[in-house]
Amino acid sequence: MIAELGHVALVLALGVAVVQTIVPFIGAQKRWSGWMATAVPAATLQFLLVGAAFAALMHAFVTSDFSLRLVTMNSHSAKPMLYKISGTWGNHEGSMLLWILIVSLFGAMVAWFGEGLPPRLKARVLSVQASIGVAFLLFILLTSNPFLRLAQPPFDGQDLNPLLQDPGLAFHPPFLYLGYVGLSMSFSFAVAALIEGRVDAAWARWVRPWTLAAWIFLTIGIALGSWWAYYELGWGGFWFWDPVENASFMPWLFAAALLHSAIVVEKREALKSWTILLAILAFGFSLIGTFLVRSGVITSVHAFANDPERGVFILLILGIFTGGALMLYAARAHAMEAKGVFSMFSRESALVFNNILLAVSAIVVFIGTIWPLVAEMVFDRKLSVGAPFFEAAFTPFMVVLAIALPFGAMIPWKRGKVGRLVRPLVPAMILALVVALLAWTIQTERTILGPIGFLLGAWLVGGALTDLWSRLGRGAISGRLGRLARLPRADLGRVTAHAGLGIIFMGISGLMAWQIEDIRVAQTGEAYQVADIQVVMNEVRQEEGPNYLTTMADVVVSDENGERIALLQPEKRVYPVQAMPTTEAAIHSGFWRDIYVVIGDPQDNGGYAVRTFIKPFANWIWAGAIIMALGGLLSLSDRRYRVAAGAARQRAGGQGQQGVPAE
Repeated sequence: MIAELGHVALVLALGVAVVQTIVPFIGAQKRWSGWMATAVPAATLQFLLVGAAFAALMHAFVTSDFSLRLVTMNSHSAKPMLYKISGTWGNHEGSMLLWILIVSLFGAMVAWFGEGLPPRLKARVLSVQASIGVAFLLFILLTSNPFLRLAQPPFDGQDLNPLLQDPGLAFHPPFLYLGYVGLSMSFSFAVAALIEGRVDAAWARWVRPWTLAAWIFLTIGIALGSWWAYYELGWGGFWFWDPVENASFMPWLFAAALLHSAIVVEKREALKSWTILLAILAFGFSLIGTFLVRSGVITSVHAFANDPERGVFILLILGIFTGGALMLYAARAHAMEAKGVFSMFSRESALVFNNILLAVSAIVVFIGTIWPLVAEMVFDRKLSVGAPFFEAAFTPFMVVLAIALPFGAMIPWKRGKVGRLVRPLVPAMILALVVALLAWTIQTERTILGPIGFLLGAWLVGGALTDLWSRLGRGAISGRLGRLARLPRADLGRVTAHAGLGIIFMGISGLMAWQIEDIRVAQTGEAYQVADIQVVMNEVRQEEGPNYLTTMADVVVSDENGERIALLQPEKRVYPVQAMPTTEAAIHSGFWRDIYVVIGDPQDNGGYAVRTFIKPFANWIWAGAIIMALGGLLSLSDRRYRVAAGAARQRAGGQGQQGVPAE
């Protein structure tokens, strides 16, 4: 009965979304305040109905209701409760329901917290957001209904994909979808602005928090996915340029460009057309990612579906929304007149340069991702585009971005002078050079990758600290530090995020340059040396988990003096229901390096295949991502984002003119 109520709630949500799409839009066009006002209760009701449907599906998974086809195919009575809950979205139908829930959530949040928005703009934004909900509600009801019953329910289910039965991947999809779908809000604001024919500083101030929130969630979601790939797949890597990884990375790059571009609109009333285009492309690439993951056109270890019919439906949604928005952009972009004038050497120019690097690098990733598909369709050739292409084509853009970023963050608006800019950054340059030389002296392979990466990373961190110090004014150190708490949180957040990016640069370059790998057949009790550590596999035993069988090894790691560093227990699991093996790496994590051990299959001579890695600076990658997300949260908490739009509306008599406090 609860499942049927969930299905009814979805149908009702579709009806409410249709009303929310049509009535407020007509009201905005006709200036009928009553019709525009329907957007707020409609957005709230749509969210509550979709939330009820999602709760009904989660109830079915938690209670192991195997009369539902989806639960039978993706759950099992012996599965731990965490994975019963995460099984709700660990499949195509449930993940699409989560997608729709987040679309409705963002719309409801604009309805609840958008008091400062001009009524016509608010009505149009909620109307566009509801139209996205209509499209995906139709998609799920017509092609991916999660509430289908089985005529003869089985005694037990087929279990969730064992690779998804992991804490990291349990939380990875919700964060990723909050980012993916959150960009729909930027898209709705962009389309509403095109319909109105006006973009100003107040509009940029309104759209930036939603874009920033989506970027934060995407950052966390991508980091969780990278961390999961690092320790769960047993490959020892953190990023494989997998099509599904790329599907989330491309919107992240466009969202980063959009954030920086919106700053120029907000401060200087320039780059209006470009900012609108970025908002369209950011959400458009989210839809492209959805198509890649669910259409079956690509193969990935964590693709959700392999159904060309569903792919055609998503492709139709992509064409309607992205194509329609681009046509509207072509028709109305001329109305987005830029008012600001700036020189070539200014913060505006630096942000334009930043935008170009991010956008072009996203296009490079897109080409590499879809090229195998294009080659097969057009040239009838099966090709594989792997890490070498992406590293060669993508890395130069990031190198240039890292070099330019500290300069761009400190150049004055409108016009700057080279001498005044370079002088404060000399300490950061010295710091970067010293760190690079230190990295060069400690490495053994004499590859240039490590020192260059550390040079760029230290340059970014040093540049961020210099930027922060320059904003504390002049005078004694105590006085300048006292002004730190009074700095706008947006400034603190920007500096923190840039420093986090520098730490990621150092972590990636150090791991890729100085990783040590040892592959061998290890006998029980036999010691072997890997760099400066000694490894002994003391015991291998068979154990039983909640819904799996495991082969677990006790591996003792000691230093050069024979003192124990860690006892690691790598596993080789088999999930009987799906007859699928998984590898559980054992990792001793440290500040400077990880010791990473993977056990493989038993060998004919009685030993086991064992892979041992020493991974320098691995944790710096995820620490940098956390620091970047923290920087975004600091910026998002800036009080000006909550009050400036409303103040602007009051001063401008509800017309949403600039009226925004200066930086």
